Amino acid sequence: MDHMSGPYPVRGSVCLPETELMWRFSRSSGPGGQHVNTSDSQVELRFDLARTEALPEVWKQRALERLAGRLVGGVVTVRASEHRSQWRNREAAAVRLAALLAEATAPPPKPRRPTRVPRGINERRLREKKQRSETKRGRSARHWG
Repeated sequence: MDHMSGPYPVRGSVCLPETELMWRFSRSSGPGGQHVNTSDSQVELRFDLARTEALPEVWKQRALERLAGRLVGGVVTVRASEHRSQWRNREAAAVRLAALLAEATAPPPKPRRPTRVPRGINERRLREKKQRSETKRGRSARHWG
């Protein structure tokens, strides 16, 4: 098998280090013919987020907080079995992990600055509301002889 087409960038110049990735392979379920019964094409990629030195400390804390529901002992796990070949599943799992970490380490969005409704818009809304009520009041039956 050839080497992988890494490195996998998380954000900026930060990449997933190949030495910190733990791979596990197993038989994939689903169709695939006779070959699939003998090959371990499903890939499970594990990354120890709590102990990694590859991410800046601020990013690591942010990721640990945001991925708390997915972590088991500080380790994040990604599975891939959509392809028939183990190599393509390895690629898919590594890309998925990099995307997950990129999203988890992204800075929080800027807080929304509340804006005031312009006076003209508010006045127009009230004027239209008044016209509508006049129209509806004109429909009432009590004014008809």
